[in-house]
Amino acid sequence: MASLKSEHGFTRDPSTVDLSIHSTMDTLVMTSYFLLVLFFGMWAVLSQRRGTVEDFFLAGQNLPWWLMGISIYSSNTGSGHYMGLAGMGAASGIAVGALEWNTIFMLFVLGWIFVPMYSKAEVVTLPEYLRKRFGSLRIQFFSVCFFILYIFSRISMEISFGAMYLKMVWNTDIYQTVLLVVTITGLYTITGGLATVAYVETLQAGIMLLGSALLVAYAIQEVGGYQGLLNKYFQAIPNVTQQGNWTARPQCYMPRQDAFHIFRSCVSGDIPWLALILGATTVSLFYGCADQISVQRFLAGRSKLHMKGGCLLYGYLKLLPMFLMVMPGMISRILFPGLKGFMMSTVCASIMSSLTSIFNSSSALFTLNIYTRIRPTATEKEIMVAGRFFVIILLAVTIVWIPTMEMASSEALFEYMLVFKSCLTPSVTAVFLLAVFCKRVNEQGAFWGLTLGTTIGVFRLLAEFFYGPSTCEGGRKCPKFICGLHYLYFGFLLFLITILIILAISLATKPIKDEHLHGLCWSLRNSRQRRLSLNKEMKWKVFPSSTSQQGMFGEASTCFWKLWDLFCGLDTQSGSEIGPGNSTEEKIKALWEQMESSDTSAGLAALARRMAARKEEEHRERMKDWSDVSESPFWKRVVNVSGTLLFVLLIAAHIFYA
Repeated sequence: MASLKSEHGFTRDPSTVDLSIHSTMDTLVMTSYFLLVLFFGMWAVLSQRRGTVEDFFLAGQNLPWWLMGISIYSSNTGSGHYMGLAGMGAASGIAVGALEWNTIFMLFVLGWIFVPMYSKAEVVTLPEYLRKRFGSLRIQFFSVCFFILYIFSRISMEISFGAMYLKMVWNTDIYQTVLLVVTITGLYTITGGLATVAYVETLQAGIMLLGSALLVAYAIQEVGGYQGLLNKYFQAIPNVTQQGNWTARPQCYMPRQDAFHIFRSCVSGDIPWLALILGATTVSLFYGCADQISVQRFLAGRSKLHMKGGCLLYGYLKLLPMFLMVMPGMISRILFPGLKGFMMSTVCASIMSSLTSIFNSSSALFTLNIYTRIRPTATEKEIMVAGRFFVIILLAVTIVWIPTMEMASSEALFEYMLVFKSCLTPSVTAVFLLAVFCKRVNEQGAFWGLTLGTTIGVFRLLAEFFYGPSTCEGGRKCPKFICGLHYLYFGFLLFLITILIILAISLATKPIKDEHLHGLCWSLRNSRQRRLSLNKEMKWKVFPSSTSQQGMFGEASTCFWKLWDLFCGLDTQSGSEIGPGNSTEEKIKALWEQMESSDTSAGLAALARRMAARKEEEHRERMKDWSDVSESPFWKRVVNVSGTLLFVLLIAAHIFYA
């Protein structure tokens, strides 16, 4: 085991440092943290509306800008960031932090283009947008499968990094500890909804920022300030570089000379500057237009102005990982910092905040895209119960998955995560990008582009897992014609290939008429014409009518279901029927036509017309809140100035660390 030099000149051998020893104060801090999260979570559950689909999945579309920005930062900053960014920072310097900064540019795309488009399309999930845009169940089903796979990969990563950290620092039973974390997470996630999750994530963000700030302050003081880090990082060379017949190669332990530069050589750089600009931007664009977790959070905003403000706040917070995670990892080459109890709370907060968002978003994907297809006659209450039960299933799968992920190696896990994103997200990003900006793209082009692009990405991904990552000890086992291209370059190339496939097939086949695209693509975003739904898809097979009765999930007045309704805040009365992906306007229109064509009295038909008119008025008022007209001129200028300042800071940071 290599030893590291401390700032005082003596050597510290990691094998002699027992990280598993923790004091009574550490235990007290951890216990207080869990009790605080549980108390705050239950308070948020009881104080928020959670009995309807809109409340559970979109927080009643009432999230303020500060809550959106802080909570999305918390949910997208998992344990993988704390361990992965710190580990790569210790090994190679600050370049990995530039990947976080790259995401900030895409927030402008998210806040000013894609979320307003999705809002006008009146969708909750991104597969639902694809169904409306292309009129295709196969694309919707394909995208649902992709997002669920992506979600399970994120769950696996969070559990893996969390288990590694807990075992290394706390030396406790990982299964029991993670079980406690998941149980507390499940309590307020199942009973609450997106609003509850957002409020608890805000608390978690505060804990994460506090813990990280304490660590940075302690580490910077110990290493002698920022200038001390600049000088001592290049002197942090292990004393032991050989053992027996084994001798480490210099590139395995010598600090990189470009450690404090983010733009590195296209030949020798671990993250080449061109790959950072092209490949990393392609991956970041996924978060800017096709990430269900981010999009769903901003769709829950009170207005377009609040949504833009949330994007900007998230962007400012995204500047911090370079200084709160990457640089502490670099300092760890020089010394071993303390504050174990606070850092344990910080990592647990990152795990819990990420899992809650994953659970809520995956529940929306399953319930609104699959369950309502299987049971078109499901009541709103049934949909709410199904969504909560799906979260329970995810919790169970997460718990079962713990022993498997505990066996994973920590050395290349974060790089695997980057490879996974570079191989699978570019094809999905290309489909969403063209769906919004190119109305000529049709269903055939989108489906085959998505299918072929994903197939190519999966082939490269399987090769990466089968042959293993490259090491500093020698060359790659993976053939050069498969893995020779850097994964970030590969991601950009896959993005271009998918775009070309989509455009070629779309141009060779029949286009979609404009009457089906009003409000769904950029060129027709301000169209006031009524959009006609595409009804080309085949109907899914539903359960027999005997199981399609209302009351499948506890409409009977049993004690169990009464307790469940009280626990989840569900209305005791049956909700209205919700069809598969239909908008409120379409449902009311269908009800009206059904009542007029039946033997129902004229009074009921008139009532249906009044209901339709009221719903239409509510829709117009809601869309008015999302229009530029309703934005306050003063706050609109504040948002624009804040956005400009963020952009300037981002450019300045890139120039400073170039």
